[in-house]
Amino acid sequence: MPSVNGPVEVLAAADAEVLQRRAARSLRDRGLGEGDRVGICVPGGVAQLSVIAGALRAGIVPVVVNPVLTARERDVIRRDAEPALWLDDASSVSDLIAGAPARTTDVAPVPLGRPMHYTSGTTGVPKGVWTGVLDGSRAESLWGEEIRQWGFGPDDVHLVCSPLQHSAPIRFAIATWLAGGRVVVPPKFSADDLPEVAAVHHPNTAFCTPAHLQRLDERGLLGAMRGFRIVVHAGSACPVDLKRRAIDAIGREVLWEFYGSTEGQFTVCSADDWMSHPGSVGRARSGRTLTVDDDGTIWCTAPEWGRWTYWGDASRTATAWRNGSFTVGDLGRVDPDGFLYLDGRRSDLIVSGGVNVYPAEVEACMVALAGVDDAVVFPRPDDRWGQRVCAAYVGEADPGDVTDGLRGQLAAYKLPKEVHPVDAIPRTGMDKVPRHRMAEILGLEQPLRSADSIRD
Repeated sequence: MPSVNGPVEVLAAADAEVLQRRAARSLRDRGLGEGDRVGICVPGGVAQLSVIAGALRAGIVPVVVNPVLTARERDVIRRDAEPALWLDDASSVSDLIAGAPARTTDVAPVPLGRPMHYTSGTTGVPKGVWTGVLDGSRAESLWGEEIRQWGFGPDDVHLVCSPLQHSAPIRFAIATWLAGGRVVVPPKFSADDLPEVAAVHHPNTAFCTPAHLQRLDERGLLGAMRGFRIVVHAGSACPVDLKRRAIDAIGREVLWEFYGSTEGQFTVCSADDWMSHPGSVGRARSGRTLTVDDDGTIWCTAPEWGRWTYWGDASRTATAWRNGSFTVGDLGRVDPDGFLYLDGRRSDLIVSGGVNVYPAEVEACMVALAGVDDAVVFPRPDDRWGQRVCAAYVGEADPGDVTDGLRGQLAAYKLPKEVHPVDAIPRTGMDKVPRHRMAEILGLEQPLRSADSIRD
């Protein structure tokens, strides 16, 4: 159907099967084999999804890269991942699924692992989360658990709300195909378009972030999802008042939440569980246990097929794993009933609209600019995005020149939405920057209203 943003793509499992086999055949014809990597840096859609799934079913690992990254950011990932093939325009992806023989292509019944996504971490240097190529039984366990968790089946029609460069939207869409269902991909999420998309395509499952729920709530359209079988949200903290309104509008039996990361999944939480434990992100997902250190660091055991490493970084991998459990550095507590409450995201991480922004990366670009001697990037509360990326700096540069200087180096979602010149960056006796107190120090601690938010 046409929409204000363009046509909506719909692909059923049987048609996706053909495209995946074509993609697998085309990649093999280009010389790629098991364990090789293919970089996929194109806008999301059914073609991109089909190539991701087809590559994995051939034992080829997609390195999924967000095309909104600047050329510099993309080159850093490309050099590190060393892909055998790099696809960075829509036609290169379409060529892989156009005309190659499909029926005779031998592929695994399920993807043999997960795509590799890059996460920067506190150093600001991107690192890939690598799960490698799984054998058949482990791959079946990986995808079987995802299908069982959300009850995907052949009658499901999954609506993609989030960009298909992130792990959760890809996982939900592929699992729907594996269960025999259909996937609906609008060109871009639009709260205003959702009622019409729902009326025409009848989706009954969706994954979204609290930012999507916020947009629907602002327009009085949360009820457009009431007929869904399941709506799952994650990516950032959901304000309590918004969560209650979403439960009322969408349905207590429909709305679910999970807590996880690119590295792995930790919890699931039904609306009933949340109502009985407000503010919780749920209990450990099937096959996992949660523990919390004395300092609040959250650890999660992983199933055998859920093991991963940071690509090419044995030291960082060793720090993240302990006796079969991993951590991403988040802080929290577990109550006597086993429900996890998050006390804070990673200390050097800003989560804005469900997307991770690593201050160290932005700060490194800032201090390289003429007229910037020192810089700190910090979050400011925002009632739509959860957190808003802000910066303070020392130097003679004009704030507008700082923003302009960053624009060609960083993707738009990483750019500070506020830039404040200051006389000095405060530091503790251990030379630490009180990043999460900077808004308070600058007198900016009041949360932004939605109307004040720059992005839409």
